[in-house]
Amino acid sequence: MSRIRRLNEIPRKELFTSGHSLCAGCGIPPMVKMALKAIEGDKVVVNATCCLEVATTLYPHTSWLVPWVHNAFENAAATASGIESAMKVLLRKRDGKKYKIIVFGGDGGTFDIGLQSLSGALERGHNFLYVCYDNEAYMNTGIQRSGGTPLGAATTTSPAGRVIPGKPENKKNLMDIVIAHRVSYAATINPAYPTDMWNKFAKASDLLDKNEGPIFFHYYSPCPVGWRMDTALSIEAARLAVQTRLWPVYEVDHGKIIINIKVNKPKPIEEYLKIQGRFRHLLKPENRGVVERLKKYIDNNWNRLLKLAELDSIY
Repeated sequence: MSRIRRLNEIPRKELFTSGHSLCAGCGIPPMVKMALKAIEGDKVVVNATCCLEVATTLYPHTSWLVPWVHNAFENAAATASGIESAMKVLLRKRDGKKYKIIVFGGDGGTFDIGLQSLSGALERGHNFLYVCYDNEAYMNTGIQRSGGTPLGAATTTSPAGRVIPGKPENKKNLMDIVIAHRVSYAATINPAYPTDMWNKFAKASDLLDKNEGPIFFHYYSPCPVGWRMDTALSIEAARLAVQTRLWPVYEVDHGKIIINIKVNKPKPIEEYLKIQGRFRHLLKPENRGVVERLKKYIDNNWNRLLKLAELDSIY
């Protein structure tokens, strides 16, 4: 595997440049920079409509120094499928160049609007990497709730008040949906654990070389604006998400589940909730029941992962 661990071995060339208009504290830029450095060789990026797209391609400027394709919310995976199929033809008939295809989409364009095209591409077995950066709402269009919004979070379409205490439903388990397609490799990544994230991107690069896609990454992407928190707390929130077991860091390698960050003594979920305005109402006595539901969801999911990790394969 082409794992690069030492700082002086990381490529210096930037393929995702400064000058974009993503917000201070946004979790997206460090992930994109790392992906384009860790995934070796020629690359083409497919980008669903999302914060990343609108903030990096303000006409006539662009932050991308690789071939880049924009498509609508719902069809990023379909676009990537077409590019991969066309590339196969060019390689066969005209000795064309092989590109590694990387798809970036937000939770709205992945959990909800783009789920159908993603499922189709995974089922067909196209050789690309799909990265869902999950900031847990439709941040680009006004902070509306998505299937990725967690239980109790206040958004503009699930406002905390007398009627509901934030979003009344649990977060959709996107990794389970992806794993059900029996992909070769899927993983969760988090900006507070950059070495783990780098190694997973490097592994994805190797698998794409071997035509073992599709590959799926679920990225925890802090959003200070939508989460109503100080911009300096993005990495702290990301770290607490892991340390409270809210966001397990694990991978599924050809059916084998491996928990990469073991959390033997989890921190109270309240430490995570209190630094974000979208959750502060949950700390009121009348909303204690929502917090208990969230704790039960976290515990059940963690214990389920532990049991699955004992198996040789879940496929």
